Amino acid sequence: MKIERSEELFRKANQFFPGGVNSPVRAFRSVGGTPLFIEKGEGCTITDADGNSFIDFCCSWGPLILGHNAAAVREKIVEAVASGTSFGAPTRKENELAELILTNHRYIEKIRFVSSGTEAVMSAIRLARGVTGRPLIIKFEGCYHGHVDSLLVKAGSGLSTFGISSSAGIPESVAKDTIVVPLNDRRALEIAISDFSHDIAAVIIEPIPANNGLLLQEESYLKFLRDITRKHDILLIFDEVISGFRVGFEGAAGYYNIQPDIITYGKIIGGGMPVGAYGASKEIMSHISPEGDVYQAGTLSGNPVAMAAGFAQLSECLQPGFYADQEARTIAFVNQLNQYSTSKGYDLKVFSIGSIFWFAFTSLDAVRRSDEIDPNSMNKFRVMHKSLLEKGVYLGPSGYEVGFISAAHSTNILERAVQLICESLDVVYSASSEGITKI
Repeated sequence: MKIERSEELFRKANQFFPGGVNSPVRAFRSVGGTPLFIEKGEGCTITDADGNSFIDFCCSWGPLILGHNAAAVREKIVEAVASGTSFGAPTRKENELAELILTNHRYIEKIRFVSSGTEAVMSAIRLARGVTGRPLIIKFEGCYHGHVDSLLVKAGSGLSTFGISSSAGIPESVAKDTIVVPLNDRRALEIAISDFSHDIAAVIIEPIPANNGLLLQEESYLKFLRDITRKHDILLIFDEVISGFRVGFEGAAGYYNIQPDIITYGKIIGGGMPVGAYGASKEIMSHISPEGDVYQAGTLSGNPVAMAAGFAQLSECLQPGFYADQEARTIAFVNQLNQYSTSKGYDLKVFSIGSIFWFAFTSLDAVRRSDEIDPNSMNKFRVMHKSLLEKGVYLGPSGYEVGFISAAHSTNILERAVQLICESLDVVYSASSEGITKI
């Protein structure tokens, strides 16, 4: 595989950007080598600066549910750009996308568009505090909610603890506004709520945790969260930046039939353009400025190009059978990989929900918490990632990240990918048996 042009571009990028990238997840530090500089995407393939083409399972980290350069989306973007790229004033396109979402979504009544998933979560947290008049937030170890100061925290020692900053630049005084508890541990949450119930504004969770492995939670546990928060008048926030419009049009809320108080979105609703949103009942959303006293604003919020792209993409998602077909192709893909792994005696499980999947180098039948992920398993992922690139398959460069299947991943392409992945698994376990997977 040629990488000379990507290497040249990366050397130059290091002169401009910290670590040579504009987001750390794009770096190849955990898998080794040089990040590939992508020149073009079409359908389910991407092509890098050296002319290498790959079956892409990153899909821009999830937004491209129709695949790269989908004609329906591209045409609406071009049409929107022809009339201008930004106005800082209301446009019809905001109304059109909001109506499309709210008409087909039972779990929110009003929505506010922003420019990223992180901004959506930040705004939802402020809204929860404004509505309740309380300062504290509960989050779960293993769930990621963007680079919001008060949520970029990890657990301290103990069953339920005040957060500890997981990034430099976040004062401990800010981290102390967040209580961190383990996932899938009812007792820990009960203790935290018992100790601080009168000060807790909200509990926030990825109902489908997909930023630190695919930590699928039992439906009964998610319903327990709804019951206990309602009992104590605590708001429940579903962070659906990844799962929203991915596992179904109504996301995890619809998948599990659970009504959260606030839901955050991003990725798919922008059709590949920068976007985020948060929604709730009319009553809760009435607290947002200019109607209420919770301030939130954004120059590019509801950007007309992003609204046009999102409207085009979500219109396709509403076509009959869209999500059923997505899930069916994903299940077939995952089942073939799991069957092969079992037949070879490999300690690998591929977990999935909707059109999201994750490679877990484990013998466990379920992985529900981040501490159930063996850090040493990332050595195997590193070998697999390198082998797959050489074979023409692209995954995000971290074993903790999930993969995505788009409408452009046909059955034939997925069967070809299965063959290539199985060949790479043979490389992984051959290398493992020879003891050369240490980083």
